[in-house]
Amino acid sequence: MAESTPSDVLRGTLDLLILKTLTLEDQHGWGINQRIQQISQGVLEVNQGSLYPALQRLEQRGLIVSEWRIADSNRRAKFYHLTASGRRALGSETAAWRRYVGAVDLILES
Repeated sequence: MAESTPSDVLRGTLDLLILKTLTLEDQHGWGINQRIQQISQGVLEVNQGSLYPALQRLEQRGLIVSEWRIADSNRRAKFYHLTASGRRALGSETAAWRRYVGAVDLILES
């Protein structure tokens, strides 16, 4: 796969990316997707069929909450906000992700 081709976000990392994105500001689904693409410089692409179920899952777990607001486009959109539990989960998930990446890196360097 060429470097310029966007990659689908791995399912196991999507929750982590959403939580991190919401530390920056409350955001609606499309905005979360755009922010992930922007920060990853176009490398990561989130499929809507994965994004919205992930948002529902995070909301059911109490890691995010949502409310309807008017977006910049003058349309109603569901905005998501990180909860205190979500911030704690982000910390532990980030640590777990870094351990995982370190382990994979050790294998690749061997």
